Amino acid sequence: MRATPGSSILPDWIEQQMSKVDSKPRWLALNAGASNWLWLSVLVLALDQWTKRMILDRFAPYDEITLLPVLDIVRWHNEGAAWSFLSNAGGWQRWFFTALGLGVSLGILVWLRQLPARGQGRVAAGLALVMAGALGNVIDRVHLGYVVDFIKVHYGQWVFPAFNVADSAITIGAGLIILDAVIDYGRKSEGGA
Repeated sequence: MRATPGSSILPDWIEQQMSKVDSKPRWLALNAGASNWLWLSVLVLALDQWTKRMILDRFAPYDEITLLPVLDIVRWHNEGAAWSFLSNAGGWQRWFFTALGLGVSLGILVWLRQLPARGQGRVAAGLALVMAGALGNVIDRVHLGYVVDFIKVHYGQWVFPAFNVADSAITIGAGLIILDAVIDYGRKSEGGA
């Protein structure tokens, strides 16, 4: 233990341990990796749940209003996954897709924490959006037993399956991740050529 001017009076081994702890970002710290993008997840998740609550409060199941010639607001219950995949599977799919959504969200959280805090904004935003969408649909499955879909796009006889804010976030997020990979591949190809 040294007590020189400007130094600590703590034993050296305690100071060494404290410097190790302070140099590593803590798991719940908001500044670890790219987790500063979690604000986007929270915002999109809140918007998703608010819009679904509005639909549940104002529409009976299968009600529909036309906003534009190509856009309706509906209240549909989706017990399956995208495009009602496995919606008539007998109920096991509710917990399967809940577990899948939670697992994907946990994996994304770990991925975000491992990304550098700066320079990976496109992929970090994409991951944050996918996580928000996955959790938004998990909340529906746990509390309601189905996902509330309410945006229906159509043209003539063609109808796109109804979707919601969470589904949109997943799609946009996946697009950002793919775009980032394509741009990164292009940079590496140009640098190696």
